[in-house]
Amino acid sequence: MKLLNYFSALIVFLSTQVACGQTWTDPATAAKEDPDFLIQGEYGVAEPGQEWAVQVVALGNGQFDAYLLEGGFPGLGYTREKQKIKMSGTAESLASEDGKTKAQIGEGEIEVVKDGDALGTFKKVERKSQTLGMPAPEEALVLFDGSNADEWENGKVVDGLLPNNDPKTKRKFGDYFLHLEFRTPYKPEARGQARGNSGVYHQHRYETQVLDAFGLEGADNETGGIYKVAKPIVNMCLPPLTWQTYDIDLVAAKYDDNGKKTENARITVKLNGVVIHDNVEIPGPTGGGKPETPKPGPIYLQSHGNPVFYKNIWIIEK
Repeated sequence: MKLLNYFSALIVFLSTQVACGQTWTDPATAAKEDPDFLIQGEYGVAEPGQEWAVQVVALGNGQFDAYLLEGGFPGLGYTREKQKIKMSGTAESLASEDGKTKAQIGEGEIEVVKDGDALGTFKKVERKSQTLGMPAPEEALVLFDGSNADEWENGKVVDGLLPNNDPKTKRKFGDYFLHLEFRTPYKPEARGQARGNSGVYHQHRYETQVLDAFGLEGADNETGGIYKVAKPIVNMCLPPLTWQTYDIDLVAAKYDDNGKKTENARITVKLNGVVIHDNVEIPGPTGGGKPETPKPGPIYLQSHGNPVFYKNIWIIEK
């Protein structure tokens, strides 16, 4: 029975991989080989106070989902309480399920019609994280700067980047501030957790998820989510192959002299410079996390068979 279950799981895994299609890890190559890569992205004005903005997600083979967001882009006006209208189709013809909202993409802009009236023409923009490339302060410990992977078990350098082949810091940490930058692959035909899955484990106990969740709802198992604990306030995930940032304050769980936990761990998270978790309590280890103890723990970058890369990682112990 165990052998049968193993082969059943293997068949499901292999069929999922086949369905995922091609994977790109370099934006220049993706732009040359897949015209859909140049269409996906954000359309609108990257300033507060906008009425609407659009996020376009490539699904492979010329198919797209487009999300019309009331209030502008996430982090600049859109919130979960505002309208989010999904349109699907080709670049030439996108429409909502009820047919009341339609759009057409061409030459770096998208034209949107809502309820029979022209809503506007939105030009493509490329937003960058406010903390991208932030240098390590003098008091910080640099964990990875592209020159070597000496601070990591199972770490290696690939073109100046740290791949997510399950590297774990040799040092262990209690309370800290952590900065790191990550890039998910472009896998337009993949869906859900097959779309660039990784994760940053704090003390190898608590996961902040990494995934290509651009345009999605922002669940607890998508980028910005504290796995199985809390979904982000807003989905600040940028398009795949865009460098993104995590800036994280961790307050470790507290214990008395007998080793009994007296306070849960707490975490504050910025994704791409925007607060998505504000002093959230973590009741215990998240899925795949190691058991809690009074001892500090390492930073662990989870691998799920997806080529996610990291860079500019540093930490300030508190």
